[in-house]
Amino acid sequence: MARTKKSQQNYTAGAKGRNRVRVFPDPKTGMFQVEYRRNGRRESRSLKHRDLELAKTQADKLAANFPPPDAEPEPRALTLGWLFDMYSKEVTPKKAESTQKHDRRAMEMFRQFFGAEREVATLNLRDWDRFIRDRRSGKIGPPHGPTATGVGDRIIEQNLQLLRATLNWAVGARDDQGTILLNRNPLHGKQFVLPREKNPRRVVIDEAQYAAILEVADKVGWPFHVALVLAHETGHRIGAIRKLRWSDVDLQAGKIRWRAENEKTGYEHVTPLSDEAVAVLEQARRTSPGIGDTPILAAPRDPTRYVSRNLVRDWWERAEALSGLDPVKGRGWHSLRRKFASDLMDRPLKVLSELGGWKRTQTIIECYQHPDQEQLRDALIGRRRASSGTEQRE
Repeated sequence: MARTKKSQQNYTAGAKGRNRVRVFPDPKTGMFQVEYRRNGRRESRSLKHRDLELAKTQADKLAANFPPPDAEPEPRALTLGWLFDMYSKEVTPKKAESTQKHDRRAMEMFRQFFGAEREVATLNLRDWDRFIRDRRSGKIGPPHGPTATGVGDRIIEQNLQLLRATLNWAVGARDDQGTILLNRNPLHGKQFVLPREKNPRRVVIDEAQYAAILEVADKVGWPFHVALVLAHETGHRIGAIRKLRWSDVDLQAGKIRWRAENEKTGYEHVTPLSDEAVAVLEQARRTSPGIGDTPILAAPRDPTRYVSRNLVRDWWERAEALSGLDPVKGRGWHSLRRKFASDLMDRPLKVLSELGGWKRTQTIIECYQHPDQEQLRDALIGRRRASSGTEQRE
């Protein structure tokens, strides 16, 4: 029996790129398949028969009435305004308060820079480079803020990391009809390089400087004294320390709880308290005007509210002035966190990360631990001793 050539069994209807429909026999079953593109994707299904003429008729009809009857409606294009609205309602509220503020400021800045109606899928390398250039020069900035001067690479990096995070979230999220919001992150790839500061300023306060500030702490006020000692003894951020409540502290057991909503990493954990921290908290308990479960560091005029970040910054500046230390850019509350990490450099990183509330041990190495000259010298002395002991055994 003569066999029909395979090419004679194929049939194409419609125009390429518009309503192209193709029918062809399945090589295994001989059943005709119909194939077309829908929303950029190749679709195919079986016609469940082996009749070539019928298959041609069906292909012509399908091409004439394109898109096919079972085609889904064209999905709504994802715009930056729509994406930021969803992200700010569903993701941002789960972050720490300071991070929420950064999210909202940065997203509003992106709306103004790219346009709220800009389709997310059209973002590209030119947009990426243009944002970095204009942000660095001061041409753009958060709404209601100064834009006359530029910002450093660290701030630009934080802005772009948020933009990437929103796009990555959209890749895994779906709309109310179950359609994926974004097929791929248009700003993902090796060519999208985040700006990095080559020599970031990460000042570590030394023991003599801490002692000088501690000596004048009571002149600034007992709340500053408490905050200073807790920052030094726990290694935590001042943002988490100023939001501590008395219910977070167990003085008898010598423990303190760090709430997830007050931590930048969103990591709730419990750490032991040193004798110095317990002593200053016991003194604060006798002095604090608050009644019941109130903030340890309360606002001066309202014991039910936390002390503001501006006030704790002013405390530090007053203490530096009273101590006679020359002001150094970067030597603020966070320098105590770096001192904590550097003082405990000989401890396992896992232990240190639990004590200080770090989520990644790599962050400690990259950003917080800074060996001083004495530590470096001790390491060399220890090496010589070890080498000497080896020679004697031999």
